[in-house]
Amino acid sequence: MTAALVALALVLVVLLSVAAAAVRVLREYERAVLFRLGRMAGVRGPGVVLLIPGVDRIVRVSLRTVTLNVPPQDVITRDNVPARVDAVVYFRVVDAAASVVSIEDAVKATSQMAQTTLRSVLGKADLDALLAERERLNEDLQQIIDEQTEPWGIKVTTVEIKDVGIPSTMQRAMARQAEAERERRAKVINAEGELQAAGRLSEAARVISGNPAGMQLRYLQTLRELGGEQSSTIVFPLPMDMIRPLLDRGDGPEGGDS
Repeated sequence: MTAALVALALVLVVLLSVAAAAVRVLREYERAVLFRLGRMAGVRGPGVVLLIPGVDRIVRVSLRTVTLNVPPQDVITRDNVPARVDAVVYFRVVDAAASVVSIEDAVKATSQMAQTTLRSVLGKADLDALLAERERLNEDLQQIIDEQTEPWGIKVTTVEIKDVGIPSTMQRAMARQAEAERERRAKVINAEGELQAAGRLSEAARVISGNPAGMQLRYLQTLRELGGEQSSTIVFPLPMDMIRPLLDRGDGPEGGDS
């Protein structure tokens, strides 16, 4: 009786072991590449996958997007400026079978491809483009890396340049250049303002010169503005047109009789 119970227990253990080896449960984002006697027999999942123990073998593949940090790369730009650039690559597996059969380690291969492409593409760009045209460079990097990884069943969705490090001497030179550029713009704006003001003054002078009464009103307005200031002495020239009536009155008949 005892021997029969031990044999039954052993049979149950063997059956449970076989059942555990024959059943796999895959999550929604997972796929299983099935190999039967060494030959690929298709892709299974998600859900329950039944296997033939000792005959079938599966390789799990995740379809979720992977965030890959590209190590900082030393780059020499087209205008011979050394820079240190790091980036991040977002990719995912779209063909589980190709990612297992076509390449040994898809993540490592994508990382190496991203590093070499980063150095190649950024080495053809000027420093100004590297600093100001990141969106275009990101698109170029994404397109090139995606074309290289497509046979591996990998889709590169986004490439972003995170940081660009340049030597301190170059930073100081760029700061001086930016300051000189700001000074140049300020001088140009000041000159344009003076040119416009001169044009307005010239136009106002033409209007006032054709209207003597306007000239007199302008003199009176200027006197009022100066009177509001705290100054002890004001020397203000008067035009002869304003004092000629007074002089003519002094030269009249009464003045002649005296």
